Amino acid sequence: MIWIPYCGAAPVPGALMARWNFDPVLLLGFAVAIAGFVYFGSRDAARRAWFAAATGILAVLFVSPFCALTSALFAARVAHHVVLTAVAAPLLAAALPAIPRGGIALWAGLHALVFWVWHAPPVYGWALSSHGAYWLMQATLLGSAVALWSAVRAAPMPAAIAALLATMVQMGLLGALITFAPAPLYAPHYLGPIAWGFTPLEDQQLAGLIMWAPGAAVYLAAALALLSRWFAREQAAA
Repeated sequence: MIWIPYCGAAPVPGALMARWNFDPVLLLGFAVAIAGFVYFGSRDAARRAWFAAATGILAVLFVSPFCALTSALFAARVAHHVVLTAVAAPLLAAALPAIPRGGIALWAGLHALVFWVWHAPPVYGWALSSHGAYWLMQATLLGSAVALWSAVRAAPMPAAIAALLATMVQMGLLGALITFAPAPLYAPHYLGPIAWGFTPLEDQQLAGLIMWAPGAAVYLAAALALLSRWFAREQAAA
């Protein structure tokens, strides 16, 4: 099977910087989202700054040549998913009104389920062979992550810390399973890594390490920040 994902065929190193993604539908989506936030979003300067930062990160992920790199390297794809869910999502949650219904445990569990399902090799292969499936993957990853981070902001401190630590554990576990897999699991990346000096297994191991270490570390850092704030609040009250 020839894998031609949304971001195009896997590039070789010398051609990467020419692979900007100027899909008119994507750019129109960015324009509509920005216009909607400008006219209907918060007038608070901090919220506008969070939204601008999130939009810039999303542009790097989907418009810059990094989008094409994710077609070649599974490690780049995992980095894309980590940045999408652990960096862009909390920025959007800070910029937008808190809207998720249900408890924080629901959103932590749902986000974990979404993350694991899309990294199952057959489902991942489907996402890279259909533009509709690709955008379903991106929408559900980002949407569930925004809901989780929004719930973290609204939940009591102990529940928020527990949810962040649980997310750290599940992401680290998935990263470890990918890292220590004895053979390449992701068919769309059997050939692409070779031009970049990696075997498919080395590319997969790097991807697992990215998810396991920096990916999980974001949630640990957020949990520690909340814990520090909680202790400071308790000391002030005492």
